[in-house]
Amino acid sequence: MERRQAAETYVAPVVAGLLALVTLIGLIAPAIKSPSPHDIPVGLAGPAPAVDQISSAFATNAPGVFTFTTYDTEADARAAVDSRSVDGALVLGQGGPRLIVAAAAGDAVTGVITAAFTNVFQKQGQALTVETVHPFASGDPHGLILFFVVLAVVVSTLIAQVLVGLRRGVGFATQALVVILYAVIAAPVAMGLATWIAGDYGSGFWAATALVALASAAIGAVVAGAAALLGRPGVALAALVAVLLDLVCSGGPIGSQLLPDAYRWLAPGMPAGQLYSAIRGALYFDGAGVGEPVLVLVAWLAGGVVLLAVGRLAHRARPSTAAVPAHAANR
Repeated sequence: MERRQAAETYVAPVVAGLLALVTLIGLIAPAIKSPSPHDIPVGLAGPAPAVDQISSAFATNAPGVFTFTTYDTEADARAAVDSRSVDGALVLGQGGPRLIVAAAAGDAVTGVITAAFTNVFQKQGQALTVETVHPFASGDPHGLILFFVVLAVVVSTLIAQVLVGLRRGVGFATQALVVILYAVIAAPVAMGLATWIAGDYGSGFWAATALVALASAAIGAVVAGAAALLGRPGVALAALVAVLLDLVCSGGPIGSQLLPDAYRWLAPGMPAGQLYSAIRGALYFDGAGVGEPVLVLVAWLAGGVVLLAVGRLAHRARPSTAAVPAHAANR
């Protein structure tokens, strides 16, 4: 008995901590070891021969880096940037090449677009004019504070739901209420602190706050459901998927487009990256591009509710040792 207590006191925490350490490094290291851009959406507008020449050159020299969409006019290309259909647009005309980039698409993406096209036209002896639209807030010029809002909400939601989910005797209604209550309180606190640190985020503040609340409820429901269904192993699984893998697949502030294929394949279905994208859409693009993230978060929320309900049903179906007579239990 003493050895068992000693193992639980000393060995179990060390092993659990080392397992988390190895898992975290094992997930992050492959993702950031050799970042390489993939399928960055860029619009092209101008004379057909010039547009074809640009797209063919990149297809030959940098295959897979960009996904090009051709537009008839500059106005159409600008509208595509505004709607987040593309992250940048190259306009070719008599006044020389001009590049329009959406700063709030992310520094990494806009940096890749700007550097690639600048190099192309420098080799041709031409100067490329770069116009930046949809900039980040002046107090958060790289969107880092917003990403740490995402990080803080994901991690804190896990902690809150674990503390409730592992308590004995907590019913479905209580867990569901805590999921909703924490989401409703945490979202304005998180966005309020971010605004206090960075300054005014503009008229999209409340829309962004609602998205943060939805994401917290979605992740919280999954964690609570996993805890109800599987207990401690469920919490560990939820932490691995909904927190560690989720945050790694988001790509952090650089986005998922520079990650290896496996992470980019998972990214569209993971809540952290979708939340970060949705917040930027609400704050800097007048709500453009928010639809898909909302659908993903609602799907996670629905999945969490199902897990929670199944977990409660399974718990009720298990025979209670307290209901077994003492003399029968000792046979």
